[in-house]
Amino acid sequence: MSSLNTYLYQIASPILMILGTVGCIINIVVFRRKNLRKNPCSIYFIAYNTANFMYIYSSLLSSTLSIGYNIDYSIYSIVICRLRFYAILIFSVLSPFYLVLASVDRVFITSPNARTRQRSTCRLAYICIGIGTLFWTLSYSHALIFTDIVQLGPNFIMCTPPPGAYYIFTTYFEIIKEITVISLMLIFGIIYIKNIQNLGRIQATVDISAVRTMPKHNSNSFSRKDRQWILMLFMEITIYGLCSSPFAMYLIYAQITQNQIKTYERLELENMISFIFIFTAAIPFCTACYTNLIVSKTFRTEVKKIFNTR
Repeated sequence: MSSLNTYLYQIASPILMILGTVGCIINIVVFRRKNLRKNPCSIYFIAYNTANFMYIYSSLLSSTLSIGYNIDYSIYSIVICRLRFYAILIFSVLSPFYLVLASVDRVFITSPNARTRQRSTCRLAYICIGIGTLFWTLSYSHALIFTDIVQLGPNFIMCTPPPGAYYIFTTYFEIIKEITVISLMLIFGIIYIKNIQNLGRIQATVDISAVRTMPKHNSNSFSRKDRQWILMLFMEITIYGLCSSPFAMYLIYAQITQNQIKTYERLELENMISFIFIFTAAIPFCTACYTNLIVSKTFRTEVKKIFNTR
């Protein structure tokens, strides 16, 4: 079982890191292009991919080295230990947080209410990203104080929250975070899908009555681009939900069974499953570019332009 995890983090994890690094850089370059960065959703995607990039080199890199190659510098320095754990917590929450903000923006832009649509602005995007980043940075500051280098068994030392009240607090906090994030994404996703359906019915009514507030070509063009933004966001949310849910469920299981007496074989199995779920939870941070290429013609066009000009 341990060899399976070793091979997973020795082979698959470095490949995922390379794909994620290239993908995040391409995403940031594309969304920073002049014709895209005027859209608030582009600003959220830039923040999202920046957080993904930082997550890859804080969480996924450290997991790859420690599990795959038995290299863990954090167990030799309390400063490195606390900074590493703090970075993992920060970027694991900022990435889905930016997706939630993007979902709210899509709810605004698809609203049938004109006043609500006007709330989708670049200025609001910068404000929300700034305040949200500051909030989470301060909220996780406890990791810089309480995280410790703990000996969990013979020849088994780990940088982790020490057993006791703080460990329980961080575990429940992560469970609540995952459930809340996935629930918010689901709720906002349902809302903007309903908004799109309502807009379609309104447009059909307008077409029948031959009432126009703008030329047909411009309306269809806006709708087409807007749908592509929504489709990219929907894919990100779906992948995040599918890949993060197993780890959240494992954390719940671990808390329920923490006081049970377990055999060595069961502990080994649980350990293997936890490492697999940690790996799958990292997948959404590395695949955004490739799903964008699949679902968005505009994104593919912009990527081609970038490579054609170099």
